[in-house]
Amino acid sequence: MTSSPPQPGWYPDARDPRLHRWWDGRAWTADTRPAHPSPPPPPSDSEPIELDIERAHDPARIQNQVNRATRGRGGTRAGGGTLFTEPVLVVNQRAKLIEMANEFGVFDQDGNRLGGVVEVGQSTLKKAIRLLTNYDQFLTHKFEVRDANHSTVLKVTRPAKVFKSRFLVTRADETPIGEIVQENVFGKIRFGFIVDGRPVGGIFAENWRAWNFSIRDHADTEVARVTKTWGGFLKAAFTTADNYVVEIPHPLPDPLASMVVAAALTIDTALKQDTD
Repeated sequence: MTSSPPQPGWYPDARDPRLHRWWDGRAWTADTRPAHPSPPPPPSDSEPIELDIERAHDPARIQNQVNRATRGRGGTRAGGGTLFTEPVLVVNQRAKLIEMANEFGVFDQDGNRLGGVVEVGQSTLKKAIRLLTNYDQFLTHKFEVRDANHSTVLKVTRPAKVFKSRFLVTRADETPIGEIVQENVFGKIRFGFIVDGRPVGGIFAENWRAWNFSIRDHADTEVARVTKTWGGFLKAAFTTADNYVVEIPHPLPDPLASMVVAAALTIDTALKQDTD
């Protein structure tokens, strides 16, 4: 009688006792983390969240970031260790003084890496346009949502636009899932989720600056929230990096789950491009 393989998770690295290595349920991956991370600092209501450029992915600081965004409540359910099963997703952009392509890391509320979002298809010409002009906001942008093993799980394309944006959401093999369609230009911005020609929900900014979002299903029930967090004074002053926390209190069925993850991980990027 053979025993089943262990569940996906972090386990002591056989080659380096200072590290834990991620087992995906079938094989060891290249992802590691310190075996004994430092404890998170106590939250303080009088101090902003500080995620400096060198330590943006430090687990203790990510936990502090979650505490501030969720007011200490954190995730209300156990997660499954993936982008689609965790109750809290922490999205931190890689800080760059000159940003030619967007790149985000996505973590769970304990600071474990779940994957990332990478902008792809940026030609030399498009990078030059982005550096020298504001015209880049009107061009096509393509993003890949990748899991902890760097495998693409979703693709999001924002076609060229003039006033309103729309996003085409597909699976890795480009099988269509749905569209995220901008519904207004002025006021509190909102996007609708369209699947097979019918509305299944949407994402709604809670103020005109699109700082925080409520994500709702077709019955207008909130199913997720996006809370933007401050990356620290130096990062805010000298880079365009964004950090935010996504709360998904209850498991969601597909295709709504895919639409929520796609919207939560890419909408803020699109809005930032529109205001650059």
